[in-house]
Amino acid sequence: MAEELVEREVAQEQAFVDKVYVQLESSARAAQQLAREGHERGRLGHEGGLVERDAMVFQAAKRIAQLDAAHEGLVFGRLDLNPELDAEPRYVGRIGLRDGNRDSLLIDWRAPAAAVFYQATAAEPHHVVRRRVLRCVGPDVVGVEDELLDPTVEGADQLPIVGEGALMAQLSRARDRSMHSIVATIQAEQDKAIRAPGKGVVAISGGPGTGKTVVALHRAAYLLYTDRRRYERGGVLVVGPSGVFMRYIERVLPSLGETAVALRSLGEVVDGVRATRHDEPAVADVKGSERMAELMRRTSRQQAPGSPQEFRIFWRDDTIVLDRGTLGRLRRQLMSQGRRNRQLPRVAPTLLDAMWRQVRGERGRDRGREAFNDEMLGDHRFVDFAVAWWPPLDAPQVLDWLREPEFLSRVADGLLTAEEQRLLAKSWSGSPSLSVGDVPLLDELRYALGDVPAKTEDERDLDDTMSLAEGGVDMQELVTAADREYAPTGRAWAPPTHRIEDDPFSHVLIDEAQDLTPMQWRMVGRRGRTASWTIVGDPAQSSWPVPAESAAARAAALEGKVVHEFHLSTNYRNSSEIYEYAAAYAQRVGLDADLPTAVRSTGVSPREVTGVSDLEAATREAVVEIAGQVGGTVGIVVPVARRSEVNAWLASWPEVADDASHARAAVDSSVTPSGEDRIVVLTGLDTKGLEFDGIVVVRPQEIEDESATGRATLYVVLTRATQLLTILS
Repeated sequence: MAEELVEREVAQEQAFVDKVYVQLESSARAAQQLAREGHERGRLGHEGGLVERDAMVFQAAKRIAQLDAAHEGLVFGRLDLNPELDAEPRYVGRIGLRDGNRDSLLIDWRAPAAAVFYQATAAEPHHVVRRRVLRCVGPDVVGVEDELLDPTVEGADQLPIVGEGALMAQLSRARDRSMHSIVATIQAEQDKAIRAPGKGVVAISGGPGTGKTVVALHRAAYLLYTDRRRYERGGVLVVGPSGVFMRYIERVLPSLGETAVALRSLGEVVDGVRATRHDEPAVADVKGSERMAELMRRTSRQQAPGSPQEFRIFWRDDTIVLDRGTLGRLRRQLMSQGRRNRQLPRVAPTLLDAMWRQVRGERGRDRGREAFNDEMLGDHRFVDFAVAWWPPLDAPQVLDWLREPEFLSRVADGLLTAEEQRLLAKSWSGSPSLSVGDVPLLDELRYALGDVPAKTEDERDLDDTMSLAEGGVDMQELVTAADREYAPTGRAWAPPTHRIEDDPFSHVLIDEAQDLTPMQWRMVGRRGRTASWTIVGDPAQSSWPVPAESAAARAAALEGKVVHEFHLSTNYRNSSEIYEYAAAYAQRVGLDADLPTAVRSTGVSPREVTGVSDLEAATREAVVEIAGQVGGTVGIVVPVARRSEVNAWLASWPEVADDASHARAAVDSSVTPSGEDRIVVLTGLDTKGLEFDGIVVVRPQEIEDESATGRATLYVVLTRATQLLTILS
């Protein structure tokens, strides 16, 4: 009888889902027709037709992308309300759809009418009698899960109740290499954070496995739904700890129909820059310190290495000299007026003023200031000097100056210790590529230097050499000369295509916020000066050793914004056996950890293997055992120094070679595993925000010892597994 009931209910829901997919295809055809009509408008032969074409094609493309993304799990919820209020069931899905009569067929999960799907409980049913979750594979309904929330309503006893709970079914499924939306199983405390006010800052805290990340991503989708014009105009920036993490979450928002989002790791926040290499912990601690902001400010104000110290020229009856002292005074004068590159239009006038004051002869005075300016600006000796003395600078070029130990020592005097200077010098001399810790320094320099001023339309219409009365020296002439003459690092300077005025977003979402260094907070803060924010984190998982310094930088980034706090208290990721083990470790080593309640039990406790003599053999045995028992992903977590070694082992094991094909190419620690690998080797920091069916932890003591926050890192590692955990001590 029970099987017949399930089959009947599934068939009933299948009939409705079929109807929805028919409407989905109809909507897709309508969007495609709109696109075709838009292209036809472009053939009208006038400007208005082109504008209409662009608008129609853009809107059609957005709708087609939204409809395409919604195919998987399109319908996932049904609400049966008190019949006195609404006799018809409401269906909830990834997007909203109307039928041919413009009546609501499917409610978008973000719409106010869908809120009760997540907020209703047995204690507060919100007029919901039965809540049903539909489990679908593509367009096929494969099961339903019901909750009877208000049995007191007349007729409630006639409603069939099927299943044992959609949430527990979702929690038990095998993991793959991508995070999935939880749109069908959002819980009430999570829904409150998702639907929080759009202004100010929403800070979401909670221990491991509480769903902080996926709740924040659903919040981004919710905000785009509620105020699309605002958030699409400025854009939504999602920042995570690593490229591995960003690939893990990248499908969540598109699966919810949202594509107007920039997903960037901390090494990619600055436009045009991509850094994946991590510094050693001691070096990262120096580069992340607030003191580096002052070091970058000092560096940006230094005279360019190799630039001239004196200029001498004969004009009429006078020998004009700009000596070292005079040039130093002029440099300080220009610096006092604003950012370095912003002063480029003032450089030649400032130099010419100082030179004209030295003109004493009658022939020179009789010729007058205007003739003096014209002759100097037409003399390549002066132009070349002006460009070499005050060249337009880009941030990578200036950061390169610090590779010279003597230069570094001079600007860091009284700011960094000799040992800190040594660590920086070693880091910058050891690799030509940027590290993740270098990116905020680059951004700091970019802002300290400022953009090269763009010419106004009027200025572009002037003659190639403008008089001072018309607004100063021709910038194009000086910049072109700089391209030709000043390239100390072997590459010509080019004006950036993205200007710092373009940086702010409408919304900024920071995941693993507890790990941001003070310099990273400064970098991200610039992108959110006028934005609303969502900040996700757990202080006990922090990898930054000076929490007070980071907290001050965070407060500065969010200055003036109202903060709404939300706390998540239920661990949905780990089995209770795994989390009890991790929580006991956190308490034993003195971490002030937020300990959520794990709601799921597997009956399998973590396995500790001690006294390991043959580490490779023990690791292989543990990986093969776990891979044979779980259907999803397996992570091998190792100390940073062992990553290449363990990757080489993994590549040589025939039992798992197909699952670990990346290992042959991942001996270099800068290479991150692809999204298709079932078995991967990761360091402790790489695991931030990720989850696996099984975890093998290799040499936990070494993970503890490799940084000042190694205990917090190991705590993170121990909370990544959903089913099985093995520790090789």
